[in-house]
Amino acid sequence: QVQLVESGGGLVQPGGSLRLSCVISGGTFSAYDMGWYRQAPGSGREFVAAINWSGGSTTYYADSAKGRFTISKDNAKNTVYLHMNSLTPEDTAIYYCTADSPVGRPDSWGQGTQVTVSS
Repeated sequence: QVQLVESGGGLVQPGGSLRLSCVISGGTFSAYDMGWYRQAPGSGREFVAAINWSGGSTTYYADSAKGRFTISKDNAKNTVYLHMNSLTPEDTAIYYCTADSPVGRPDSWGQGTQVTVSS
């Protein structure tokens, strides 16, 4: 079983930036691709971004994330990142790291980290 631990959430002003981190351990996580999802208050979970873990670094983004968010990874540190720029209040949500098999089909979820965008 893959374990995922997110960090880096917090309160940020509109237009600000945050970097989320997700440390991966356990299981055969090299068999998965890594993703980020989010859940805003009163809404369901939605896909944000994903990246291939092994055999390349192809990235995938939701339309809402394109041009503002960047997913990256450090295989040596077993860590995946989500760099978020130009944040708006609509980005307020709990952000979850996932291990996907394949991309878009989460198999494991982290506990989530809260991101609040407010002045």
